Amino acid sequence: MEELALLGDEAVALGAIHAGLTAAYGYPGTPSTEIMERLIAEYEAGGPKAAWCTNEKTALEAALGVSFAGRRAMVTMKHVGLNVAADPFVNGALLGIKGGLVIAVADDPGMHSSQNEQDSRFYASFALVPCLEPRTQQEAYDMTREAFDISETFHVPVVLRLVTRLSHARSGVRVAPSRGQNPLFKADKREWMLLPAYARRRYASLLERQGAIKAWAEQHPQNRLELENRDSKRVVITTGLGGNYYEENLEELDSFLKSKGLRIPARLHIAAYPVPQALVRRLCEGAEEVLVIEEGQSLVEERLRGLLPQEIRIHGKMDGTLPSSGELDPDVVRPALGLPPRPSLVVDALQDGSFKLPGRPPQLCAGCPHGDSYNTIRRAVEGLESVAITSDIGCYALGATPPYDVPETIVCMGASVNMAKGAADAGIQHAIGVIGDSTFLHSGITPLIDAIASKTPMTLVILDNSIVAMTGCQETMLPSENLGKLVLGLGLDPAHLLELEAKASKLEPNAELLRKEILYRGVSVVIFKRECIEAIKKRQKLESAKKAHPACEDRGGEA
Repeated sequence: MEELALLGDEAVALGAIHAGLTAAYGYPGTPSTEIMERLIAEYEAGGPKAAWCTNEKTALEAALGVSFAGRRAMVTMKHVGLNVAADPFVNGALLGIKGGLVIAVADDPGMHSSQNEQDSRFYASFALVPCLEPRTQQEAYDMTREAFDISETFHVPVVLRLVTRLSHARSGVRVAPSRGQNPLFKADKREWMLLPAYARRRYASLLERQGAIKAWAEQHPQNRLELENRDSKRVVITTGLGGNYYEENLEELDSFLKSKGLRIPARLHIAAYPVPQALVRRLCEGAEEVLVIEEGQSLVEERLRGLLPQEIRIHGKMDGTLPSSGELDPDVVRPALGLPPRPSLVVDALQDGSFKLPGRPPQLCAGCPHGDSYNTIRRAVEGLESVAITSDIGCYALGATPPYDVPETIVCMGASVNMAKGAADAGIQHAIGVIGDSTFLHSGITPLIDAIASKTPMTLVILDNSIVAMTGCQETMLPSENLGKLVLGLGLDPAHLLELEAKASKLEPNAELLRKEILYRGVSVVIFKRECIEAIKKRQKLESAKKAHPACEDRGGEA
């Protein structure tokens, strides 16, 4: 076997290719983005089809089409992206999956770049499908390959749950020989049409398969019991990276317990779901206490409270033994194991006894066009009363921080449009939505249709920087020159579509034009256009590479 140094995300990408992948689709979102970026690089070098899509829902639906044709498909997204894809995901569990379908979802404990900490294992449980949770880059590769087999064995999608630290850490991975793609064949249409008569039968079939899926989880080699020469009264259950953090403390825990005449706890590590209930019961046969260490929300801990006798005390996030939010790490886990804090560096305090590092909040790049756009919006609303400015997820969300302080709401992809509509419907006189070009294509088109149909007095500002900037400058799905045409195609009055250059030198005339649209008592759309600074750098670097290495042009510019 060849060994490569791979990010967790890259291990997933290669695992999919080596499992006989035919096509992969996704929408960029940290910490999942590098999966698709590696897949696209491999595609441009002659590998299987890989492409970004307008949003996570369209990506999953394209993958369902590949599976319907009998071939293997993968979808990539971050955890909140699964909310967008929930409709085809939950309904996809009822289909007769023949070509393996794997949904790689990267969760973000600690909210490094996300709105929440939701745990995708709950989605898998809700949809009644298997979930695999690797804890190393090697497991990420191996479990990705395995996930396609599981999907085809049980005829359901399979969730591969990743987290930020695994996705973005690098380690050596042994890769195995690649298998070929599945032959092309169409699935039985009766297993793929969710008309009520068929859907009822498909749901009954999914329920019937639950016994086999649970038996698979009980026997999975990564669901490991450690009982020999262990304390059976105080036991531990770990999942995912929680297992790593426990093991990093294990040597010290062993010495600490031996000094007290005690043994280390019996333990169950869970990597394959549904939760293996028989293994849990076996672990806890003589237990008085069980500690659950899981990265994310308290899925396993919740299940134990209905599975074990009440006299067994259960510790974890729900009782405060571990913090209920944020990432785990070896130091966070130590108090739950009864270990003292590690020695740490003591830094001289200030005179008042405090010590505070200067904050370094993220900011818009120097020269970012969004800064000029926000300055224009601020100038346009000066002196106006009853103003609401709703915004969205993207790098332009940083306009909510100093020195701009413009957006007043940031909720989810596309929410800015209909929240502005709702604010106007509630009586706010000057409702303004602010959304990026890629986010508009992702989730902003349909709410704009609502606003146009209702003749809502609101203004939508689209910040068009010609790129998906926040996740690494991926290409948008629609060229900038077509954005205005799309908006007009939704039924907007052409007199109230403005396309302006986002430039500091044009602040005053742009602000005057924008103000007129804000005062208009109907729907208006103002598109501020200027290419992202980072996208310009990336394009120039690529052009230089092509000049230096002309052969790269034949491989999509990959030097």
